[in-house]
Amino acid sequence: MDLDGAQIRAFVRAAEELHFGRAAGTLAISQQALSKRIARLESLLGTELFERGGSGVRLTDAGRRFLEPARQTLAAADAAVAAAMGEDRPLRVDVWGHLYAPMRTLAEVAVSGGHAERDVFAGELVLGHGRDLPSVTAALLHGDTDAAFGRVHPPLHSGLAHRLVRLEPVDAVLAVDHPLAAEPALRPDQLRDSVLWAPGPLDRLDFLHQFADRFAIRNSATSVNLGLAHFLAEVAAEPRRFSLLPADVPLPDVPGLRSVPLVHPTPLYAWSLLWRTGAGHPGLPGLIAACAARAGRSRWLEYDPARDWLPEPPEDRESPPRHAL
Repeated sequence: MDLDGAQIRAFVRAAEELHFGRAAGTLAISQQALSKRIARLESLLGTELFERGGSGVRLTDAGRRFLEPARQTLAAADAAVAAAMGEDRPLRVDVWGHLYAPMRTLAEVAVSGGHAERDVFAGELVLGHGRDLPSVTAALLHGDTDAAFGRVHPPLHSGLAHRLVRLEPVDAVLAVDHPLAAEPALRPDQLRDSVLWAPGPLDRLDFLHQFADRFAIRNSATSVNLGLAHFLAEVAAEPRRFSLLPADVPLPDVPGLRSVPLVHPTPLYAWSLLWRTGAGHPGLPGLIAACAARAGRSRWLEYDPARDWLPEPPEDRESPPRHAL
């Protein structure tokens, strides 16, 4: 029995999404085309793989048995294509959460001097054009990029995997004439009566949204994301505004701005490496290992629940979309 790769890929995507429309979207084909591919596969196998009903679709017992071998078949096919094309294709990496400068961490991995880092970054690495977690998720699933780096959070698409790389303390940035600007450190709840300045609608910015909910920040306002310098100039222009930045983000030369550490608890911004499951670029394991090695040496993953705050504790992050910040 000769199986058609396009039919298998249609089945796997539909099984992961349990929604033919969404699955078709990830494959850039029509829902009708996806349904036809799955119907032909079922006809060839002589069994139904999905139960179709008014409440959606579910895998049959045969579908559940077929899913993992189908994934392995696709991974082998992808590996065969990569081998035929040669292994010198650049590793394509996307980043998102650009306001928080994700390239700082990748740059630290690149220059830290370990053998794994030198092996990975000695070859060519090409940056993609990721905007946010949903767009990067689509690029990974389509094979347009090999890995991505930014903040991930549940629910993660079942075709993706991630590894936590860094937990970075977050500071409050506020105008020098803000009533709390002279404090050496602040508790997050002391900002309750200030205005959280956000680079987009708060309900689309997961980290800021959860911070506001957790610490009862009553007021927020939305800016337009025209870059970090413009964003922070808007913070500095109003004494009641504040925003959040990871502590290592270099501040642009904006007059009238102060950065104050947050304590009791200290919010942590979680950076992760994200990739598509199955066979991928031959340089991907080296990149994953390089990030893990640097995280271990630099103690990037230290977390104390009595001292720190994360929207999702580390043990809950193995199935990390909302957007980037």
